[in-house]
Amino acid sequence: MENNKPKLWHKSDINGFFGLFTNNLTNILVMASLLTVSIGMPGWIVFGRILPAVGLSIFLSGIYYTWMGYKLAVKEKRDDVTALPSGTSVPHMFLIAFLIMGPVYWDTGDAQLAWYAGLAWCFIEGLVELFGSIIGPKLRDTIPRVAMLSALAGVSITFIAMNPAMQTFRIPYIGLVSFVIILLGWFGNMKMPFNIPVGLFAIIIGTIIGWTSGYMDYDSLISSFSSVKPSYARFSISNIVKGLKYAAPYLTAAIPLGVYNFFETMDNVESASIAGDHYGVRETLIADGATSIIASLFGSPFPTAVFIGHPGWKSTGARIGYTFVMGLVILIITWLNLITLLSNLIPLVAIVPILLYIGIMIGTQAFTAVDGKYAPAVLLGIIPWIANWSQGNIDNALGLAGKSAEQIGFDKLAVAGLEYGGMLTLGAGAILVSMIWSSLCVYIIDKELNKGIVVVLVAAGLTFFGIIHTSSIGIGNANDVVIAYLMVAALLFIMGKTQNNDLNIKKQL
Repeated sequence: MENNKPKLWHKSDINGFFGLFTNNLTNILVMASLLTVSIGMPGWIVFGRILPAVGLSIFLSGIYYTWMGYKLAVKEKRDDVTALPSGTSVPHMFLIAFLIMGPVYWDTGDAQLAWYAGLAWCFIEGLVELFGSIIGPKLRDTIPRVAMLSALAGVSITFIAMNPAMQTFRIPYIGLVSFVIILLGWFGNMKMPFNIPVGLFAIIIGTIIGWTSGYMDYDSLISSFSSVKPSYARFSISNIVKGLKYAAPYLTAAIPLGVYNFFETMDNVESASIAGDHYGVRETLIADGATSIIASLFGSPFPTAVFIGHPGWKSTGARIGYTFVMGLVILIITWLNLITLLSNLIPLVAIVPILLYIGIMIGTQAFTAVDGKYAPAVLLGIIPWIANWSQGNIDNALGLAGKSAEQIGFDKLAVAGLEYGGMLTLGAGAILVSMIWSSLCVYIIDKELNKGIVVVLVAAGLTFFGIIHTSSIGIGNANDVVIAYLMVAALLFIMGKTQNNDLNIKKQL
């Protein structure tokens, strides 16, 4: 690095760019489908107002995290710093669509009011994240590293890797070939022909196969050109004020979801630290909260977040420029409404194997970055995520059939071998449940039972107020789980006393 000024772009940044671009583009495609098809909102709001604001928020977060990476590179005189990846928060995308915008639209028939309600929700979540910047650094020092990495492993294996894995094998002649190219390049460290970056080469080959095999449709590509027209984000405070009235009944849920966001950000900062890039938790949380608030002011109901995957992008050679370029391209695509055109040009199944790779890398880090004796704690923290992911898929499948688990009955499902009730309880608030279980296991392994008591008492409190282990916010919705946690606290107290007495007897002998 010459004159203490790191390069803003490395050739290997293109791998990170294509990976993170794929992630955000996929999210935007899903977002558009959720809003227009599942909820039924008109295209002028979705493509003309919401998506341009989403593009702006992703662009701004990309700029800031590039700047953070640049500052870190200058400070440490390194040229191998990788910027934090960012974009629209995926869990919140579904929750805001189905818990806020959908119900308001279906109740009022007014798509604009539903949009305004989503803006108000996003604004409140941003404020919660800003508050998290005050307590975040202290929480990071308090929570065991194993617990944070375990939570990331859980979400990476389920929400990051599983769907891409299944999409890969749904169209294997495209997806599997692209995935093996990624394995050869990023795990096998093999160079691609003409020195083409691995991610780009996988997409090129997958796209060629998609078009030559007849999987892609020429007529759809031609017709998609008609959708290309400029739109831009527009600033408005009044839209949020109007939305507060309709979002008010749902805003109590914005607090735990905001808590979810800042815990996820803390986990991702910890993951980056283990990979060698030490970013400040407080600054990152402020950036997340600020860009979420800006997003809402310009028309996006979806908060931004630091993405899982920093070590994965770092392993591909990504440095600080990839996230800025990604944000710029996403901004152009959303402001020119190129979403439909791109989806008809490049087969999605040629791109998603990159996400499968990232999921594998994050899951691997949880085991390799900690002492082997804590492996049970890592696995334990993954289980709530599996429950959460499975429940979501079951709900979606039943919904397509016009049914719900409640209509069928939990007992009937249990007789059929599907413990839906337990799945719902275990998976609700997965990120917090994951860290609670993993932390408890760590303290049991280390025989620090007093700390374990604190963990289960916190779990009991969170459960009592409906933040974890229940699908709805409110006091006393899962009293059986609260009682169970209190019983566990008593058990740990008794066992701790027994252990201390045994130690005292041994000392006397």
